[in-house]
Formats: sequence, C-alpha cells, structure tokens
Amino acid sequence: MNPAAFLRQSKGGTDLYHLMLVCLGGAIGAGMRHLTVTAAGRALGTAFPWGTLAVNVAGSFAMGLLVEALARKFSVSNEIRLLLAPGMLGGFTTFSAFSLDVAVLWERGAQSAALAYVLASVAGSILALFVGLWLARSIL
Repeated sequence: MNPAAFLRQSKGGTDLYHLMLVCLGGAIGAGMRHLTVTAAGRALGTAFPWGTLAVNVAGSFAMGLLVEALARKFSVSNEIRLLLAPGMLGGFTTFSAFSLDVAVLWERGAQSAALAYVLASVAGSILALFVGLWLARSIL
C-alpha cells in the first residue's frame, strides 16, 4: 500500500489524509502569521497589536474571497479546499473561521444567533483568558 492510500484510510471516522492536508496548511498559515506579526512589530512598534489586527482583517478578507471564489468560479477538490481554508487560513488566523461562521449564520437569516455568537465568542474568550491567568497565578 502506498503512503497516500494509507493516509486516505478512515480511522475511527477521521480521514488521515484530510487531517494531514489541514495540518500542512495550518503550518504554512502559522508561519505566515509569525512573519506578518513580526514585520508589523518592527515597522509600527509593539505598543499596540498591529500585527494581530492586520492578520485578523487580512485573514477574514482572504477567507471571504476564497470561499466565494471556490463556490462560484473555480471547481476545486475537497482536498484543496481543506488545505487552503481550514488549513492555511485557519493557521494564519482563527478569526477568519470565526468571521465565516458569523457570515454563514447571518446569511441563513439567523441574525440573532450571529450576534449572540459574536458576543459569546469575544466576551467568553476574554473572560476565559483572565480566568486562566488567575488560575495560573493562584497555583504557581
């Protein structure tokens, strides 16, 4: 059995080949995020998180452009979609995935759910970070 065929075998519902594509894309995206944040810090300073802001906005723009282009213009395989969207863009910024989730809810007519998701995600994540800080400081 060749390696590609082995990776395509489903193990417990997980397609290893697809997982590897997402992981590869994620590694590329994480590298791109690091380079972008580092460059922004050097160019604009680190008093404000310019790099993270740039990554979040650029990644969300790229996700919108990619998803619409793949849906309307280009016929690509599921493997390419996995490599690019949840993989590369997901590794570049999870904010792009969050933004896509909000847009999907909104366009389905679930505006209340979209707004609740935004509020819960942002407030919940910031609260969870502070709880994590508190817990680590209490224990360590």
